[in-house]
Amino acid sequence: MSRRKMFLRMITASLLRRRSRMIVALLSIGIGATILSGLVTIYYDVPRQMGAQFRSYGANMLLVGDGETPLTTETASAALDAIPAENVIGATPYRYVSVQMVKRQQSFVAAGTDFEQVTRTSPYFSVDGRYPENHREVLVGKEVADAIGVKLNSIMELTYKPEETTGGERSEIRPGDRIAGSAEGWGGGLVYVTAELDEEMKIASLTVNADTQTEEIGGQCAEANYTNRFIGRAFPPEEKDADVVSGATLTSRAVLSALQTAVPVSKTAAVQTGNTLNLTVVGILQTGGEEEGYVFLSQSDMAALTGEEGKIDVMELSVSASAEELEGYAEAITGEGSGVLARLVKRVTKSETAVLAKLQALVFLVTVVVLLLTMICVSTTMMAVVTERRKEIGLRKALGASDNGIRAEFLGEGMFLGALGGLLGAALGFGFAQVVSVNVFGSSITFQPLLLPVTVVVSMVIAALSCLLPIKRAVQIDPALVLKGE
Repeated sequence: MSRRKMFLRMITASLLRRRSRMIVALLSIGIGATILSGLVTIYYDVPRQMGAQFRSYGANMLLVGDGETPLTTETASAALDAIPAENVIGATPYRYVSVQMVKRQQSFVAAGTDFEQVTRTSPYFSVDGRYPENHREVLVGKEVADAIGVKLNSIMELTYKPEETTGGERSEIRPGDRIAGSAEGWGGGLVYVTAELDEEMKIASLTVNADTQTEEIGGQCAEANYTNRFIGRAFPPEEKDADVVSGATLTSRAVLSALQTAVPVSKTAAVQTGNTLNLTVVGILQTGGEEEGYVFLSQSDMAALTGEEGKIDVMELSVSASAEELEGYAEAITGEGSGVLARLVKRVTKSETAVLAKLQALVFLVTVVVLLLTMICVSTTMMAVVTERRKEIGLRKALGASDNGIRAEFLGEGMFLGALGGLLGAALGFGFAQVVSVNVFGSSITFQPLLLPVTVVVSMVIAALSCLLPIKRAVQIDPALVLKGE
């Protein structure tokens, strides 16, 4: 029989003779290996799990224009090429405009967006009803719904009108041009005008939209009896050219101001006096935030309302990445010179980084504590074995056994237990990590093959370290004293 086989037989025989104590040591190592394997798996999977959890709190990156080049869905989508496609959870475009319910003299903000992407970047949205799926459907914020009293399946008539014009926006106006302008009238409502100029730069025709004013009084400024007073007058009209309608002074002055600040209208542009859409309310949105003060339309309906296709104000991104990776993506997008700037949502990225660091530190601390407890338990068990085998060790030394032989035997027993406990712990550890992941994060984890040999090696090292003190005690046994019965 070879020395190696003999050595293995001695180790296994010794373990079997003291199976109760060795089972305790094996269980200690197994439990330690289970915690080690499970927590290390969680430790390395935490970034992905936490990232998935934080994505439910909204976007962590914004794409905006540089102030010179208009932001469009095309340019924003092109900027996404800087981010690996598998890391982009959602990319939601938003176009914000002010809309009115003219008949109720109410105004609020409308957001044109892609609802399929909204569910990815803003999963915290709570909708009573459903998201819009077809044309002419609208999602209404709870604050707006309560203010105007709309419910599911109600019809909302939304009107979009351009912002108030200013003289500084007017380019050179030529004879024969069609012009349009707006100015604030009674109650803060905008009054819109559209006029045609003749070849002598005189007003040939005038149309006034005063729907935001009182119908009985301010509405008179939209009638031919009033608008005809400007026909034939030079453009731009002067203060002395203003004819005030009795009781509608503010509306009358708004018509004059709108004409004075009017700008040319492209023949292909949307009607400057505004477009109106009738939309069906299919959902009421509750978020507890500012979104409850908006109404949300599809991008196609927003284009139909404003006459502008593809224009957006911002694109919200939900990206699965660490804070360092996000910063790298943002720098890559901004540095392309495409007119698109990337901005990180600091409150999300900083919170994610801080929570992740603390959680990983906690996992590391718990792992270290468990391994120390495992070492103490195994060392105590092996110390008891040395005490039980004191006479045996003394006799062997008296017969010529060397200290190195004693050390090798006890170290072999410990490492054998470590290997067996490591294999057991690696399997149980994955199950432990799976249970924790499903119950805490709500998703499963994948098995890491490399973790099996690492767990076995660490368990063997822990077992070997645990045997150092018992081995020292064993080699210090004096055979003369043992044989005398002392």
